[in-house]
Amino acid sequence: MPSANPPFAKQLLQWFDKHGRHDLPWQADRTAYRVWISEIMLQQTQVSTVIPYFERFMDRFATIQELAAAQTDQVLHLWTGLGYYARARNLHKAAQVIVETNDSSFPDTVEGLMELDGIGQSTAGAIAAISMGVRAPILDGNVKRVLARYHCISGWPEQSSVKKQLWEIAESLTPHERVDDYTQAIMDLGATVCTRSKPSCKGCPFQLDCGAHRQDRVTEFPGKKVKKTLPIKSVAMFILQNALGEVLLEKRPATGIWGSLYSLPESAEPSSPPKLVGAPIDNRADNASEELEKIRHSFSHYHLDITPVRILATKLDEIAETDRWLWYPLDHSLEVGLAAPVKKLLSKLAEKS
Repeated sequence: MPSANPPFAKQLLQWFDKHGRHDLPWQADRTAYRVWISEIMLQQTQVSTVIPYFERFMDRFATIQELAAAQTDQVLHLWTGLGYYARARNLHKAAQVIVETNDSSFPDTVEGLMELDGIGQSTAGAIAAISMGVRAPILDGNVKRVLARYHCISGWPEQSSVKKQLWEIAESLTPHERVDDYTQAIMDLGATVCTRSKPSCKGCPFQLDCGAHRQDRVTEFPGKKVKKTLPIKSVAMFILQNALGEVLLEKRPATGIWGSLYSLPESAEPSSPPKLVGAPIDNRADNASEELEKIRHSFSHYHLDITPVRILATKLDEIAETDRWLWYPLDHSLEVGLAAPVKKLLSKLAEKS
């Protein structure tokens, strides 16, 4: 049987005990539920951003039963601003599956966790290791960076052959004791010391052993994906207000960009407002329209240039609220998920009103 803690793990745990983060909100009570929520929120999102979202989320949904019983709009409302909204939808679905089919208990294996929506191998490993003490390797972005530099692994980490090599290394280094602390430690090292830019090599426990540091090639690892010029798309978003100042929002389809979130009615051109059931909107003389300052919202695969058009139109009150349409007060008092640029536009509008 391999030694309980290989030298790499011993060095890392010694560093973690002295310099690691021990007061993060999800570390206070390492239940599978709390660790799961934090790990999903931390995907592609920094710790400092996640902390207030995690605390609000746990205040509202303290148990998995409460999350499973919630409306999707309530979940998305608390996720608004975190981005990558499929994470929230998958979180909600998985909670319902766990409550309905597994008596509210989390699967206790990596394989079982991976059967749930939104949980891949690394996230499953983190949940199992941190909350259950299961020996399971992880390979999130921070870990990939640490291992690629330590072992001088060339190539983009998402390339299948490179990822396979990194998984093998992660497996070989994961200890049999204190696996919960080790898992937190290696993520901490990547997040606070072995950072993407300007790493603090002087404070790293592996300064003398790191291949990239010894060869003065730290900035070469991990390899980068070839950047492509992102295409630019354009859309007009219409801010339609009724006599009470409320804004008409449309619920987007469950799949695709901003799935299940509320957004503003759209069309391709600012001069061509969309046709709304019950109250067609056009640019007649009795409608006052104002084109506002353009904003750009960037996705991973394209930029979206948005032209907001504010319309104070007649007969808007004829549009009844349905599952698709919603009159939204500018004080944000309704608990629904909003597309990020829409929330920004409505907040600006509220400041001026």
